[in-house]
Amino acid sequence: MIKMFGIRKHKESPIPFDLSVNRETIFSDYKKKYRKGIESRQRSMLKMLPFLNTFLVECEEIFLVTTACSPVSFIERFWTGLNVFDLKRSILVFTDRRIFHVPVTGRYSYKNSIAHFYYSDCKSLRVKGLTLIAVYKNGVKERFHHIAVREEKKLKALLKFLPLEASCGRTKGRVHLCPRCTEELEEGRFICGNCGLKFKDKATARKISILYPGGGYFYTGHPCLGFGDIGVEIILLGFFVLSFIFNRKGVSCCVWGMYIFPMALLFEKMLTVYHSNILVKEYIPKRKDMGAI
Repeated sequence: MIKMFGIRKHKESPIPFDLSVNRETIFSDYKKKYRKGIESRQRSMLKMLPFLNTFLVECEEIFLVTTACSPVSFIERFWTGLNVFDLKRSILVFTDRRIFHVPVTGRYSYKNSIAHFYYSDCKSLRVKGLTLIAVYKNGVKERFHHIAVREEKKLKALLKFLPLEASCGRTKGRVHLCPRCTEELEEGRFICGNCGLKFKDKATARKISILYPGGGYFYTGHPCLGFGDIGVEIILLGFFVLSFIFNRKGVSCCVWGMYIFPMALLFEKMLTVYHSNILVKEYIPKRKDMGAI
């Protein structure tokens, strides 16, 4: 167990869902002092994690919970703009041995998706501004943007005491877990090898994205993006039809629209397929009711 902060004695209220926490750390600030406001915020964060006890192993303790943004690609930022930070909201849970990464909805609801990486998976782990930068021993680098300002200094202090050099023979980096049986999932395989739980997959996302306007986004659980996609496709098709009509009536300049708008629609489809394939990497179960193991 890592002992970092000393905390003055205070009334020990029950922890939400009986989650195992290190009280000396989770309710103190970066100066190692207990703060009532910090305790209140951390308790409210813990209330978002009723499922987490299933994933914690014996004697594992939670040190800190904070909000963040999941790693995003350049194309995701380009395609969705500032909305990407709402689409990629997540919660990071720091324990005495690993970090849980929990993708959530815009209202911080659990999506039955969870990943983790051990400190021993990391070559380095640091906070720059409001970004947590994890460099794994397998050479992969990931950035978790928009760490909550309230936890920035606390997280920087915490990272100085984490066992990055611990040896457990792992070089995997961030790995998703099955929300039903908690086993690690194989990357690129959208079915749990242990319990058989099926997840939304790239092939289906690609097929639906091509066949139906906004289909890929509805499939991955992003209806707002889906309706936006429908609007874009309707506009592009409308301009193509108008170009065709005016060209038939002898308006020669409209001939370019008969080529430009179909190409724009194709480009839009390609971006939708690409983005949908990224979104399914959160490993969302096909059925909300996952059933028992």
